[in-house]
Amino acid sequence: MARDLKRAFGQRVRELREGRGWSQERAEQHIGLHWTYIGQVERGERNLTLLSMQKFAKGFKIDLAELFKGLG
Repeated sequence: MARDLKRAFGQRVRELREGRGWSQERAEQHIGLHWTYIGQVERGERNLTLLSMQKFAKGFKIDLAELFKGLG
């Protein structure tokens, strides 16, 4: 179950990133996390902290809750 949530969250991050036309390297500039870390998140390989999630939200300029939209 936790693995499914990590994959779903990662897919959400990928959708937000690609929706902005950003590469992972470009996303690094906006989010403040290394592009390899972003890739690991997108593949569901990372167990994120709240601080990391907040960085994603700030980088995408959305509310933290918006990151979880549609994840069930």
